[in-house]
Amino acid sequence: MTVQTVSMPTPQKEGYRFVKYTFFKLDTEWRRLPDTARRASKTDFLTKLKKYQQISPRTYSLVGTRGDADFMLWIITESLDSIRKLHSELMNTELGKYLSTPYSYFAMLKPSEYFGRPSDPEPAGSTYLFVYPFTKKREWYSIPFEERRRIMKDHVQIGHKFSSVTIHTAYCFGLDDYEFILSFESDKPEDFLNLVMELRSSEASKYTAVETPIFTCTSVTPEEMLDLLGL
Repeated sequence: MTVQTVSMPTPQKEGYRFVKYTFFKLDTEWRRLPDTARRASKTDFLTKLKKYQQISPRTYSLVGTRGDADFMLWIITESLDSIRKLHSELMNTELGKYLSTPYSYFAMLKPSEYFGRPSDPEPAGSTYLFVYPFTKKREWYSIPFEERRRIMKDHVQIGHKFSSVTIHTAYCFGLDDYEFILSFESDKPEDFLNLVMELRSSEASKYTAVETPIFTCTSVTPEEMLDLLGL
């Protein structure tokens, strides 16, 4: 079987790329279908997903960690059009008829206004990914820039203490309901837990307005992601 691929358009401004985290929930009616129908629907879904291998959708399972989402796709790409086409094709598969998207976050990678570079834009390939939307209180933006940079430098130094955790910061201003989408990769969930606990005492933490819901995702192959839904 020949798998078609999707061409890539002109790149965005240097240092900018689109980021998409899409969480899917499976309708329980799918599990009541005959075995052959379930297998065929998964095969069709995987075929559509592999068409977009150039944008390398990363696949995660939330089975066992959340009750309101079953799996997630993480995409980093220079093409908004490819994100739209991928999701349209997936939702038009037979399996897609049984899927909803209870959470969907859209953002962009860009150089940091405080440090002039993106925070680890490339996925590390760790076992676990922790994702949550983030918004600061408005008073944060009334603080002089140099003072904000000092506060953020101290905040980042705490993160550096946990070398097993890779931090990804994406910007949502004007694109989605939040200001940032944060994700953290690690092979050690306990390190991420301790990092978050320590960050609570940082000066920057008092300017947090929103940082939930939080999703614990496990990296799996596309086949494993669907098999965990039911064989």
